[in-house]
Amino acid sequence: MRVKGLTGAGGRQGSETMALKLLFWELEKHLKSSSGASVVAIDNKIEQAMDLVKSHLMYAVREEVEVLKEQIKELIERNNQLEQENNLLKNLASPEQMAQFQAQVQTGDSPTGAGQPPVLLPAGSTQVLPSSQIPSSSA
Repeated sequence: MRVKGLTGAGGRQGSETMALKLLFWELEKHLKSSSGASVVAIDNKIEQAMDLVKSHLMYAVREEVEVLKEQIKELIERNNQLEQENNLLKNLASPEQMAQFQAQVQTGDSPTGAGQPPVLLPAGSTQVLPSSQIPSSSA
């Protein structure tokens, strides 16, 4: 979560923070100068201060909600792109490649090897494996 909205930095938030500080300063000054004669005025000042705090927090929450909505929208778009890419790769893969991939997924092995990108070959073509990946026959 962003902290900027609650620190009072920038535009409207900065002016609200200054107004809140001024209001508290005036309240403190009023309390020191009066000897309890204007309790109603003090209550009004406290209520104003509380309203200002509430307004400031609501603004910060609304701003954060907007940011989160935008992030959700971007994540949904990215998810759709990845689903389309996944479907395309599944359609281009040969049955042998799909079987090999499923076997790797079931055994928990990395389907791409040690940090290497997967290599998709056209159906019907052969792949030359490095000697470390050639299965040994036990005849």
